Amino acid sequence: MNSRQVKTTYLEMRTRPDYATPPLPANCLIMQARNPSVSFYKFLYGTVGKPWQWLKRMMMPENTLAAIIHDPLVHVYVLYVDGVPAGYAELDRRINGEIELAYFGLMSEYIGQGLGKLLLQWAAQKAWEYAPTRLWVHTCELDHPTALLNYLKAGFVIYCEKITEQPLPENAYSQSMYGQAAKNT
Repeated sequence: MNSRQVKTTYLEMRTRPDYATPPLPANCLIMQARNPSVSFYKFLYGTVGKPWQWLKRMMMPENTLAAIIHDPLVHVYVLYVDGVPAGYAELDRRINGEIELAYFGLMSEYIGQGLGKLLLQWAAQKAWEYAPTRLWVHTCELDHPTALLNYLKAGFVIYCEKITEQPLPENAYSQSMYGQAAKNT
């Protein structure tokens, strides 16, 4: 298994942002996926995260993943464009008083259209409806090159940076998304 050193930046918001929730274009809709199937969640996570090497939840046992995404304090919000999933934001409220923007991103074909800013601002406003003491997120060098800048523009501030050794398993997506058959093709 390969690995590399990766810088992770932790950001937080301690007060509700002063911008209004941006209006959605007529062809866009954000819906909460209530108790999403593991396969649908893995579709979102895998499609959004593949370019950025998101591996953790693809490698997670299905029952463990189901317990997380079906927890009533974990909310998965899906952005649809013309009826097609375009991205998602996952708000994790399992720590009392805090909300983690656990996962956030767009599918590749929707990047660069202003939808990331829209979804991020919408998610931040949604999180503050629960009146947390803080909203936090982390991003790393493996994420989209503008991820950190987008979080800063949305009102997050950096509170910690760490460099860690990250495992980068080969073919993790083909093995976890498509099963053993992918090894034989």
